[in-house]
Amino acid sequence: MPQTLPRWLIVLITLLTAMILYFPFWPVAIQPVAWEVSANPGYTGAHAANTGLSGLQKIDIGKESGPEHIAIGKDGKLYAAVSSGTVLRMNPDGSEVSTFVNTGGRVLGFDFDAQGNMIAANEEKGLLSISPSGQVTVLAEKIGNDPILFADAVAVAKTGKIYVSDASTRFAPKQWGGSFEASVLDILEQSSTGRILEYDPATKAIRVVAKGLSFANGIALSANERQIFVAETGKYRVWRIDVNASDLDVRTTSGMSGATHIVLPNLPGYPDNLMRGLPTKDGKPTLWVGLAKPRSKMLDDMAGKPWMRSLTMRLPRFLWPIPPKYGHVISFTEDGTVLQDLQDPSGAYPETTGVLETSDRLYVQSLHADWIGWVKRP
Repeated sequence: MPQTLPRWLIVLITLLTAMILYFPFWPVAIQPVAWEVSANPGYTGAHAANTGLSGLQKIDIGKESGPEHIAIGKDGKLYAAVSSGTVLRMNPDGSEVSTFVNTGGRVLGFDFDAQGNMIAANEEKGLLSISPSGQVTVLAEKIGNDPILFADAVAVAKTGKIYVSDASTRFAPKQWGGSFEASVLDILEQSSTGRILEYDPATKAIRVVAKGLSFANGIALSANERQIFVAETGKYRVWRIDVNASDLDVRTTSGMSGATHIVLPNLPGYPDNLMRGLPTKDGKPTLWVGLAKPRSKMLDDMAGKPWMRSLTMRLPRFLWPIPPKYGHVISFTEDGTVLQDLQDPSGAYPETTGVLETSDRLYVQSLHADWIGWVKRP
C-alpha cells in the first residue's frame, strides 16, 4: 500500500498551492497603464560613461541624511533640506552646521522670494513660506477641493509668482511610506497624474499650468522667466513649458507645440531636480539636472505589459526592479545642448538628484547620502 503523507505536509502543500493560485489576483496599489518607451541610448554620445563625479569631497551633516535640495539663501548661507524634515544652515564651506527649521514632513525643494523667505515644497503639508526667523506659514495645501498630494519642487519668479510641482495626484508620500516609495509606485503605474501649479501670493490664487506628467519632479524658470523647465522623471525627459499655459495636458501634445517643447528626450536615467547654473562664457543661460537612478532594462521591457508590473508589485520589495546606484549629473543650455556630463559608475554618492553651482563649487544633492558631496567647479 502507498504510504500516507504526514498531515503537516498535506497542510503545507495545500497552503502553498492556494498561495500560488491566488498570486496573480493579489490586490496591489497600482493600476498600471501601457506606454511606449524609446530604446535606451545608454551611456553614449554626450552621455558617454566617465568618472567625472568620482571622489567628491565631503561636508559632514552629523546624523542627518538625504540632502535632497541645496541652495544659497539671501543671507549667503548654504541651506540643505534633509530626510528628517530638518532644513540645515551652514557656511558655504560647510562649517558651522546648524538647524534652521523643522517643518514636520520632508522638504523636497525650495527657493527664496525677494524678502528672503524660504518657499518650500513639503511632501506632507504642501507649499510653505518660512521666514528668515524660521516661522512657518502654509501658503497652499489644495487647489479648490483637490489636495496637493506630493509637493516636490519650487521656483519663485521675479514677479513673486510661485511655481510648484505636484509630482503625483495618486500616491501621497505620507500614505505610502515616504517620497521614494511613493515615487516608485507612481512610475510603475504610469498613469501620468503629475502637474505644475502656479501660486500668486498677491491674490492667493492657485491654478494648474500643465498636467499629464509621469511624476512631475524638478522645476526651474528660464532666464527670461517666460518658460518653466520640468523634469518628467517617469518618462526620462525634460520639458520646457510656457508659464502662461493653462491646464495644458502634455499627453495631448507632440512635445513640440507652441506652448511645450521637450529639450532633453530619452535620457539614460531618471531626471530629478532642476536648478539654474551659471551662464557660459558667451552668456548662454544654463541648467543642471541630476539623474537619481539609471534606467532599468526590465522596467523598459515591461512598458507595454501592465500585467507584468502588477505581478512585480506582488513580490517582496527586495525583488522589485529598482536600478542600482549610479552617480550622474548633467549641465545643459536652454535649447538642450549638453555642456557637461559627470558620472560615478560606483554610485559612492547615491541617488544624485541635482547640482547647486556657485562661482567655485558644484554641490551635489542626494536622496539618501549621509553627507553633502562637492567638487571644485570645472
